Amino acid sequence: MKTDQLLTRRRALLAGAVAVGAAGTAGALAGGLGEEPVRPAPPAPGPEARRPLKPSAYRLQPLTGHGAPRTAPGRTPVRREPLLRMSGRGRVMVLTFDDGPDPRHTPDILDTLATYDVRAMFFVCGEMAVHNQDLLARMSEEGHVVGNHTWSHPLLTRLIRRRIRSEMTRTSDVIEEACGERPRWFRAPYGAWNRAAFQLGAELGMEPLAWTVDTLDWTTPGTRTIVDRVEDGAAPGVVVLSHDAGGDRSQSVRALRSYLPRLLDSGYHITVPRRPRA
Repeated sequence: MKTDQLLTRRRALLAGAVAVGAAGTAGALAGGLGEEPVRPAPPAPGPEARRPLKPSAYRLQPLTGHGAPRTAPGRTPVRREPLLRMSGRGRVMVLTFDDGPDPRHTPDILDTLATYDVRAMFFVCGEMAVHNQDLLARMSEEGHVVGNHTWSHPLLTRLIRRRIRSEMTRTSDVIEEACGERPRWFRAPYGAWNRAAFQLGAELGMEPLAWTVDTLDWTTPGTRTIVDRVEDGAAPGVVVLSHDAGGDRSQSVRALRSYLPRLLDSGYHITVPRRPRA
């Protein structure tokens, strides 16, 4: 499917996804993982605060670091919610980019990250990755984390288990072919998770990762707005959601060039989560 067509399809699914994602998140937060509730960290000193960003239907509780939670070696647990808490210290943030890779925009994002010696996470769609394996290889070689974002970006809550498994497995196969190893992180399209997604993701050795700050850059709100949303949401442990494909992402590219050096100058360490090898 052509990248410009993805935006149209996602807009059509968005209304249903918001309801499903919000309901799923509410249930997950109610169930919990047997830990203390995660409360937002106070904003760290940095760029002058603007009007706080209103929570979107996709926003979850903020992460508090960059390391993966402790689990038994060699086993990926079946979770009931995307990861909401990670161990870590200091003013760390994680930048994530979904839906790529796209040869029109992904190289510019990689160039900016390389300029500042920063690592990020890329949750790739198989139908994009299969035609751009050179970009996947570059991501891996430059120390970025390549995660699984399904093959065709469907709403998983509307699919049977067999289809969900196929969406995940085909994408993991492409990532392994390009990067030399299978992905260890997974993100559900639209933030719409269900039991099958958690179970199948764990079977394939992947942990589910959500986000804290949604830039909503897919709506092309303007470069300045994207920058404001990142800077207003900056805090220790925050995971930022942006996109490098699915439409015209030139605003996202320009925004990264603006907010990344400012975050670094404010004392933030931009990092990626790590999982111990089996």
